[in-house]
This record gives sequence, C-alpha cells and structure tokens, in this order.
Amino acid sequence: MLKLIENISIDCVIFGFEDNKLKVLLIKRNIEPRKGWMALPGGFIRSNENLNTASRRILWELTGIQNLYMEQVHTFGDVDRYPDRRVITVAYVALININNFKLTPGNEVMDVQWQDINELPELPFDHYEIFQYALNQLRRRVRHEPVGFNLLPNKFTLSQLQALYEAILDTKFDKRNFRRKIHRMNFLIDLEEKQQNVPHRAAKLYSFDEENYKRLKEKGFNFDL
Repeated sequence: MLKLIENISIDCVIFGFEDNKLKVLLIKRNIEPRKGWMALPGGFIRSNENLNTASRRILWELTGIQNLYMEQVHTFGDVDRYPDRRVITVAYVALININNFKLTPGNEVMDVQWQDINELPELPFDHYEIFQYALNQLRRRVRHEPVGFNLLPNKFTLSQLQALYEAILDTKFDKRNFRRKIHRMNFLIDLEEKQQNVPHRAAKLYSFDEENYKRLKEKGFNFDL
C-alpha cells in the first residue's frame, strides 16, 4: 500500500436535503483519535495523489459515495487542530440529492448518516469550524447562484424549492413574493405534471432549466433572492 502523508488530510462537507431539512453527512469514527465520535468524512492523502483525487478516494472509502464532484473551499492549519502532531487539512464541499446515493460504511467507520445541521453532535478536532465555514459559504452562494437545485430531485414543487432555501438560509420567505421572484427569473420548466399519491392537494412539478440559466447569465443576469 502506498505511504500516507500523515501531515496533510482532506475533510469533506457533503450537504443534502431531506424532509425539508438541510443535512450534512457524518461518519462514526472507528479509529483513534476520537474513536466513536461523529465526524466529517476525512483522511490522509497518499504519496502519489493530488488533492482532488484524494478527496474522491477518501469519501468513497468511508461512505461508499463514488464519482462525486467536490469543490475545494479552504485550508485549515491551526497548530493544535489535531492531537500529537501538526496536520493541515483541505476542506472540500459538495451538494447532492440524498436519494441518488447509497451509504456504505468503510472499514474505518462504524456508521454513516445524514444529520440535521441544527442537531449536530459534538464534533472532533476543528470539524465544527470546517462545517460552519462551508455552511456560511453555501449561504452566500445560494443568494446569487442557483446551486441549491443540486439538492433537489429532478422534479420538484415550488413548496419544496422554498423549503430548501428557507432551510439553507435559516429564514422564512413570503410564499407569494418567493414564487413571483422565482418565476420572474425564467429558469424553471413547467413539466405540466402534478405530484402523485400524496395525502394533500397535488402540486405542480417543475425542473431546473440549466441551459436557459446559462444563456441568461451570459447576458448579465444575476440570480438574486
């Protein structure tokens, strides 16, 4: 097995949306230090890996999630962030549709689970700081880019869309104003379908028109909630 570089690590902040709640993916560590603690998926890079390759391998080995595009967001290097030695970690972030991925705990993991961001357990090392940095960045981005659509199914209702943005931004939108703004932006496709088998009045279904959004952006359009 290739040598691990035990002074450089990767930590992954993976956001998902379920039951109208914004969630983050956590693992239960099966190794020391902090064995038994819930933590962000993370590990050390190998001697032959670049950072992007290492991030994908580590996430797959710990959680079973494969082929996921992640963005590098920040480097954390406080001298005492890790016990016993100096470790610098690079944080990666992704937004995913929870239903598209099956979680499979790896050998160094007791469990993998989605956790409501408002009900996080105590996290080891500086993982809460890393999570909070990623969350704050997400909150800034969703006001100006439609990145939140990555968290939704391909077909969604306007109520689901509003609930998503309320969960991310920890706020409440006026229903009428929110819908007026979204429709005015002109990047939703009315699928002319309604929900099926729901215990309430079936709502209309939409999808995100990525191609039209790209065309609008080239003309100077700015997504703004």
